[in-house]
Amino acid sequence: MDPEQRFAGYPLPREGPNTPYSPIRNKNPVLRGWSLIIAAKLVTNSSFFANATWENAKFGQAKNIPSLNGYNWRLDPMVKPLIPDGTVQGKAEVTPDLMRRQPDDLPGRFCSVADYHERFKSGELTPLQVVKALLPLISRGQTPRAKYESAWAVTKEDLVVAAARKSTERYASGLHLGVLDGVPIGVKDDIDVEGYVCHFGQPFDPHDPSFKPATETVWPIAQLEAAGAIVIGKLAMHELGSDVSGCNPHWGTPVNWNNPSYYPGGSSSGGGSALSAGLVPLAIGTDAGGSVRVPASFCGAYGLKPTLHRTCTMKSSICVIGPMGSTANDLSIGYRIMSAPNHSDPVQGSFSLSIPPNPTAKKIIGIYRDWFDQASPEVLNATRDAISYFTNQLGYDVVDITIPYIQEGQYAHSAWALTEGFDHQRSRVADASRWASNLNYCNQLLMTMGASTPGIDLIKYGQLRELIMEHLAFLFKKYPGLLILTPTCPDAGWPIHPGDQAYGFSDGNTTIRTMMYIWLANSTGCPAVTAPVGYAEPTQGEGKLPIGLMAMGEWGAEEQLLVWAHEAETYLNDYVKGGRYRPKDWADVITLAQNDTN
Repeated sequence: MDPEQRFAGYPLPREGPNTPYSPIRNKNPVLRGWSLIIAAKLVTNSSFFANATWENAKFGQAKNIPSLNGYNWRLDPMVKPLIPDGTVQGKAEVTPDLMRRQPDDLPGRFCSVADYHERFKSGELTPLQVVKALLPLISRGQTPRAKYESAWAVTKEDLVVAAARKSTERYASGLHLGVLDGVPIGVKDDIDVEGYVCHFGQPFDPHDPSFKPATETVWPIAQLEAAGAIVIGKLAMHELGSDVSGCNPHWGTPVNWNNPSYYPGGSSSGGGSALSAGLVPLAIGTDAGGSVRVPASFCGAYGLKPTLHRTCTMKSSICVIGPMGSTANDLSIGYRIMSAPNHSDPVQGSFSLSIPPNPTAKKIIGIYRDWFDQASPEVLNATRDAISYFTNQLGYDVVDITIPYIQEGQYAHSAWALTEGFDHQRSRVADASRWASNLNYCNQLLMTMGASTPGIDLIKYGQLRELIMEHLAFLFKKYPGLLILTPTCPDAGWPIHPGDQAYGFSDGNTTIRTMMYIWLANSTGCPAVTAPVGYAEPTQGEGKLPIGLMAMGEWGAEEQLLVWAHEAETYLNDYVKGGRYRPKDWADVITLAQNDTN
C-alpha cells in the first residue's frame, strides 16, 4: 500500500496479546434425515434447546476474554482508503496486459474473457451464437434435463437474446464497448438484477410478495452490463448463504465438475460449478464467510473477496460482492469494472482506487505457522510447494507472525454471521412471525441460533474484532506490503454423503473447519484472494480435487492481491506437474457456438 495513502477508520496499530494456539475439538452433532428434522423442531420451538445448541457451538467465548475491556467496540470493520483532496475519482483501467490470451497449447486451458473478445472482434464468432449455444446447456425445465442446469437458478431467454443481439450489432458496426462486450457471465441468486427474482436459494412461491422481480440492478452488476457483459442467468446457491458446502435440497446441488462426488463449496456454489464446467469465464458472488473463496477453491477457480463496501455498500458488516474467474486476468477485469465508483453512494463512491504495488517494492509473506499447519497433509504439501516458489523464484521474504484469539475470533464471526442472517431473513419476509416457514430444516436450526445471540455477546464480538484489527494494522505497519498466506480451505474437497439431497444436512464441525482460514478477512473487512496451486487425489469418485492458496492483504490492497494471483497462476501453469486440471465434462462453449449452424 502507498505509504501516503490516507484512510478513514484505520485501526490503531497496536500489537495484541500473545495468545497460544491450542486447537479445540468441536463437538457439534452431525444431523441428517430424521435426526435433522427432530433437531430443527426442538431448537425452533424451545428456547432451552436453542440456547443449549448456541452454547455448545462455543459462540459465547468472547465475553470470557478479560483483555477485551481495553478495546473499543468495532461493530462495522469498514476501513476506507480515501480519495486525495481535490481530485475526482475515475474508473480503473482495463489495461492491455489483461486482454492477452493464454497460449493455445497451454495444458488445462480454460476459455477466458480475452478469448471471446478476440473472436467477436474478428467476426469469427458473435455473442448471439454464444448465448444460443449456452441456453440449451443451462436452462431448467427441459426434457431431458440440461446437463449443466444445476448451476443455474433461472435464465430469462428473452433478456439474454436481446442483450446478445445488441452486442452483436455493436461488433458488426465497429462500436463494441470493450473487452467484456458480449461475454457471458453469471450472477448469484442473492444479487439484484433487473427483471430477475432473488430466490436466495429458497423454493419459489409466486404468491409470496418477497419473491418479486428486482426493479433495479445493483451497482457492480450494472457496471458489468454497461461494459457489455451478458448476464445469462442467476446462479444457484446454498439456501440463505448460510453454509459452505453448497448442498441445496430444493434446487439441487450444483455439480463440482472436477469430481462430481464432492460438493462445489458455497454459498456461491453455482458460480463455482459454472466456472469448473467452462460455461462462463466470470461469475459474481457474495462473500460473508468465504462464500466466494470456498467454491472458487473447491472448483479450481480464482476468487476475490474485496475490502468491505468496495464494490457497493451492503446492509452487512461482513458481506461483499466479489468476482470469481476462470483465469487471473478474468478476475482482474471483473474487479476493475465492477468496482467503479458510484458517486451517488457516499460510502462506496469515496473509496480511492486500489493501486498496483511498485514492482521494486519489497515482497513479504506472513505465516502463522501453528494455524497454517492445521491443514491436511495433501493441502500442506501443495501450499508449501507454492510458497517455496514465491520465495525461491519471485524473491518473497517469509516472516513468522501470530494473530491473537484466532479460534475465539472464528466463533465470534460465525455467531455474527448467523445473527445477521436471521435479521435479513426476518426483515425480508412478509410476515416476520413466520420467518422460518419456507426454510429448509438446516436453516430453521441455524437461524434460530442466530436469533439466540445476546446483545452483550455482540458487543464483545465487536471488541474482539477491534483487537484483531489493531493487531493486523500493527503487522501491516511493521511489514509494509505484507500478504498473510494460508490454505484457502484446510481440506481438499468436501465429499458428498449419500442421501443429503433429501433434506440437506448439518455438520457444524466440518463447516467450522472448512472456514478456519477464510473468516478472518470477513470479520476484519480486509481483502483476500484465492488461487489454485495444486490437486489432491480423491477418496471417492473420479477426477481431481483442487487445492487453493489464499492471500489476505491490507485494506484497499486488491490490486496487490491480483498481482499475487497472477504469480500463482504462473506457478500452476508452469511449475505444477501436469499444469492445470480441466474436468473431462468441461464444455468448450466457443467451439460449440462456432459449430452451431442455427
